Amino acid sequence: MSTASAKAPLPEKVVARVLTPVESFIRTESAGGIVLVAAAVLAFGWANSPWREAYFALKQFPVSVAAGDFALEKHLVHWVNDLLMAVFFFLVGLEIKRELLVGQLSEWQKAALPAAAALGGMAAPALIYAGLNRGGEGSAGWGVPMATDIAFAVGILGLLGPRVPLPLKVFLLALAIVDDIGAVAIIALVYTQSLDLNAFLLALAGWGVALFYGRARVTRPIVYALLGLFVWYFMDASGVHATVAGVLMAFAVPIRHGMNAKELRDQTWSALREGEFEQVDVKMARLERTLEQGQSVLHRLERALGPYVAFAIMPTFALFNAGVTLIDDRSAGIGELLAAPVTLGVVVGLVLGKPLGIVGLAWLAVRLGMAKLPEGLDWPAIAGAALLGGVGFTMALFIANLAFGQSDELLDQAKLGVLAASVAAALAGLATLALVLPAAQPGGREERSQPSA
Repeated sequence: MSTASAKAPLPEKVVARVLTPVESFIRTESAGGIVLVAAAVLAFGWANSPWREAYFALKQFPVSVAAGDFALEKHLVHWVNDLLMAVFFFLVGLEIKRELLVGQLSEWQKAALPAAAALGGMAAPALIYAGLNRGGEGSAGWGVPMATDIAFAVGILGLLGPRVPLPLKVFLLALAIVDDIGAVAIIALVYTQSLDLNAFLLALAGWGVALFYGRARVTRPIVYALLGLFVWYFMDASGVHATVAGVLMAFAVPIRHGMNAKELRDQTWSALREGEFEQVDVKMARLERTLEQGQSVLHRLERALGPYVAFAIMPTFALFNAGVTLIDDRSAGIGELLAAPVTLGVVVGLVLGKPLGIVGLAWLAVRLGMAKLPEGLDWPAIAGAALLGGVGFTMALFIANLAFGQSDELLDQAKLGVLAASVAAALAGLATLALVLPAAQPGGREERSQPSA
């Protein structure tokens, strides 16, 4: 290859396909949000249709796994909420670990603003809910309005296309990651009814083996899957919610890259130099193989699991959990449900508490010099993103099931609150951002800042 050609920019097709992690993540989450909405609408319509009995029968259908003297039986909805959602939490854990070590939360200067915003966005809704349900039978649900649904929030941002600056997307992603850390902590510490110490210690022992294996130079995803099943089973048996096993296993996955920077650079340029006159597609395939070899196990698993979680697991969860019957004679009327303290607490907490907490604590952090606004962002844009923080669908419904699993009436109130609040927050956030963002992002791709993730 000549000197001139070596210095020439990579073909546009290559650059377009080798996207930054944040841009690729946003693309998957945006599309997944649409599927999630469709599944939620289907569940709600099914639960209010003449075939609603079939919907609830499907949820309660018993499924057992047996081998010899071993047998484990759960209703289908519990397999979805306990096992499939453990995979969802595994992906959440991978994202959290990546952001903490090499991403937007790896440095205090980057993490301060979204961390402060997330803390405010968790505290304010919880306090509002607790105030509206103080001393009532729904007081245990204070954790429901605390979480932001990243798929819905980013999907809504995607509706505005290139008008949304990348720093605003990164801010919302980082805020949601901190939000998820808080949600996981609440699930593990607050919504554990009882603890079987022996089972819990066995789960921790399995996790310890996974941590040890993660330090080995050769790691295989199948080993993490087998260890994960072991940890999941004993975590479930311990009384701590089984999905916590997913987060623990994620933190055992190494983020160490398959080759160092010099090896990656040499092999990348070698891949580009080979077959100088080959077609771009052939060069692209060689370059992609080289880049994949350089990725860590964590990055490979995150990339592989992302589409399955976005397009299969989360919609399945929505299908089994978003069904609230409003037209059944045996259920309360919609007016009574909306006026219930649990519903009001969730709606007010998500629609008002979330944005007030996010903007309030973020503004305070900037005012005190603990954080600063990223270049290209202003407070109206932050406020629009904060309104989207009130879209709490997946994690909020999940926590509602933990808080009110023993009361169908309270669970229906919480679900209706989550659904109503998520719609209201989505519309308010979209309308606000449509007003405050410029008509088009000038400069296109060249002016986008590069995230460190």
